[in-house]
Amino acid sequence: MTPQNELRLLPWSGTDGKPCYLSTDDSGGYMSRLADNIEAVQLGMAAELVEQVSAVLGDRDAGSEDVRRMLTELTGALRDVLRVANSRGHLLAVSERQS
Repeated sequence: MTPQNELRLLPWSGTDGKPCYLSTDDSGGYMSRLADNIEAVQLGMAAELVEQVSAVLGDRDAGSEDVRRMLTELTGALRDVLRVANSRGHLLAVSERQS
């Protein structure tokens, strides 16, 4: 098991929105691969959403409800991307310390 300061932040929340962490020495284990796959999906969805938001913002006929919906979705995607960035940044820092 990894020490507590080397836990991996997972790309989903637990009960009450609390962060979930993984403690393992096996970066190729089931939970690590699952987290990697979910992170990839989240990043892909965020990239697609950026394109959709750009289209709505470029549409002069888009109503305030369209813009509000896109901003709501974009906020959720940004939260996911920030969680991925925090997790990966921590993993990089741990990897550099071990080198």
